[in-house]
Amino acid sequence: MGADGTKRVLRPLRRCPTGPGGVTMKLTRTVTCALQATLQLAEEKTSQPVPCSRLAAEGKMPERFLLQILRSLVKHGILRSTRGVEGGYALVRRAEDVSVLDVIEAIDGPLNAHLPISEGLSTSPQDRLRHALLQVNESACRSLESIKLSQLMQPADQ
Repeated sequence: MGADGTKRVLRPLRRCPTGPGGVTMKLTRTVTCALQATLQLAEEKTSQPVPCSRLAAEGKMPERFLLQILRSLVKHGILRSTRGVEGGYALVRRAEDVSVLDVIEAIDGPLNAHLPISEGLSTSPQDRLRHALLQVNESACRSLESIKLSQLMQPADQ
């Protein structure tokens, strides 16, 4: 009963709650900015490098933060950097060859469903839970690998 004497009705939790825009997966701010920057670069009509300052301004991202992200993407072979007045960043591969998983793992490392050992749970349920989470993780990796930057740039009706 509530404080006012009315009966409270508990609603079941939504199994897969969706946030704004229908997004259900939680991504770090760093991964979100990395995906945004790689998509900005994928949309470029020329192969000319794009300065970090322009990516940051157009994407409304902090430039110093973005610079760290871009360096990581270069280190992992997703982007190339060019120094100098005409310098900046560009995709190394075509947008059709870069997956969402590539970008996520370049920033956060390999996806894994690590379950720490729990003292309060016997071995058998722990093993079954680990196996179930491993299957979910493998499925998520396959799905994220199948989504290419080029697909995210196409209009929804195609």
